[in-house]
Amino acid sequence: MNLYESIKSIRLQKAASLLITNRGSTISDVASACGYGSQSAFIRAFKARFFQTPTQWRLGGYSAYVAHNISSSASASVSRADYSTLEPRIIKTKARKAYYLRHRGYSPEVKKVWQMIEVWRYSNHIEQYQTIGLYHDNPIVTPLAQCGYVAAIVVEEKKKLSQRTLPGFTIPAGLHACFRAKGQYGDILRLIEWAYHVWLPKSGYETTTMPSYTLFEKNHFLEEDERFIVEYYLPIRLH
Repeated sequence: MNLYESIKSIRLQKAASLLITNRGSTISDVASACGYGSQSAFIRAFKARFFQTPTQWRLGGYSAYVAHNISSSASASVSRADYSTLEPRIIKTKARKAYYLRHRGYSPEVKKVWQMIEVWRYSNHIEQYQTIGLYHDNPIVTPLAQCGYVAAIVVEEKKKLSQRTLPGFTIPAGLHACFRAKGQYGDILRLIEWAYHVWLPKSGYETTTMPSYTLFEKNHFLEEDERFIVEYYLPIRLH
């Protein structure tokens, strides 16, 4: 995918999320937030990508699209995880400097980049750290094979890194709803689906164009039992 198509794809999947979650925003507001100069250009692009207008999507047309996307994951399609009783903490996070690897596609293949992160950590003798999975694309409204996923490690000790083979970036500070959850591989998509499409529309908050992420206590990509314990951070703002 060339740069133009990549940017277009990111804008449209961000818009698809905002149309569901940000009920107080007009279609024009969403178009502007996602980089479109005119509402008509946004509607044409959105219909070409999702085969329905933004209004049709917002009024429930997204349901079948999301269901089809979830069904493309064998583990998520059979997940019966229920996160309806979760209550979030509202947290103002600080900016975090992280080292990372990217992976195209959300699938068990993500395990490979996490293993490479582990090798880098061991090579640098890092003992104090946090690991974060950042969903560059919302896997609920983006075909899983096309999702951009970032595996990141935050080094919490002052250490001279001898193996500087990983690029770095800063995870921005922000306001988040933080959900502590556990489950097994496949359940994480159900958690994201519930947070975006059930909790958020009823919460009184809206989300932003910033990606959500998981802070791992137990990483299902690295555990033999494929179980996770995470804090899931969903960016929010007031209507």
